[in-house]
Amino acid sequence: MAGKLAERLGMAPGTELMSTLKNTAFKGGNVTDEQFTALLIVANQYGLNPWTKEIYAFPDKGGIVPVVGVDGWARIINEHPQFDGMEFSYDKDEGASTCRIYRKDRKHPTVVTEYMGECERNTQPWQSHPTRMLRHKSLIQCARMAFGFAGIYDSDEAERIIESSPASVVVGQQTDERRPALIARCEEAAQMSMEVFAETWKNLTQEERQIIGNAEKERIKESIPVDAEYSEVDHATAQ
Repeated sequence: MAGKLAERLGMAPGTELMSTLKNTAFKGGNVTDEQFTALLIVANQYGLNPWTKEIYAFPDKGGIVPVVGVDGWARIINEHPQFDGMEFSYDKDEGASTCRIYRKDRKHPTVVTEYMGECERNTQPWQSHPTRMLRHKSLIQCARMAFGFAGIYDSDEAERIIESSPASVVVGQQTDERRPALIARCEEAAQMSMEVFAETWKNLTQEERQIIGNAEKERIKESIPVDAEYSEVDHATAQ
């Protein structure tokens, strides 16, 4: 797996490469080979470069929480074959940032609005560049809705996951072919209400819950409409 990533990035594989990557791409803690492999799988899946911080991870109790920086999100959005542009708008009175993403294969754009009051954190980036951070939030949530990106998080989400409920993102979860469909089912339920999401999660088998993972569960819970509004609108109303 490390050799595949090295080949894609034009680097020479070897133990020195693995050691360098472990030190570069993980935030604290001792990193096991299994955690290292889990990160490589996600990096290869999305075509992200851990050396330039497009992707990194927090090790957490045998698993990882993979984090994608804003440059990484921009890369996977722009490289998606169906991507057809995006727009942003900011409502100063509401303290809200709206992102519209257009796909070549859909008539309507995907639209997500994020609110400052629901997203702002007491961290240096939010204190120094609040509007930019909110724009990033709307971009990331809109990209998830438009393209179905799953199993990756922004830094705020990762920190909340580590603080609240330890996550386990292991190789079996990332490679299980049922995972995207299971995540999509939970995301659809979450867009309806917390109650619908809770009922959907309750009806999953233990194996299905493990395939999704606690980290992804927490990410989906964060997307429930209390924190964001989601809709698809006609091109005519989006102009």
